Amino acid sequence: MHYEKSLQIEQRFSELLELIQSGQYSTPELAERIGVSVPTVSRSIQALRERGHEIIAEKAEGGWHYELATRKRTAAK
Repeated sequence: MHYEKSLQIEQRFSELLELIQSGQYSTPELAERIGVSVPTVSRSIQALRERGHEIIAEKAEGGWHYELATRKRTAAK
């Protein structure tokens, strides 16, 4: 049981990273896409940051949008 929960969390992290890499999504959009609550997305984003992922948030219309800092640096070149 504990293993299944850990696996679900890792899968959520992986899905979040894929979505964030593909473009800017707001917290509610991310929550809807992966089927979790907005607070769960926020906690997951924080956990990914603690793992070393440079995820930046920008205030935009419709809420916060996330993207990887490396993606933003690549686009600026």
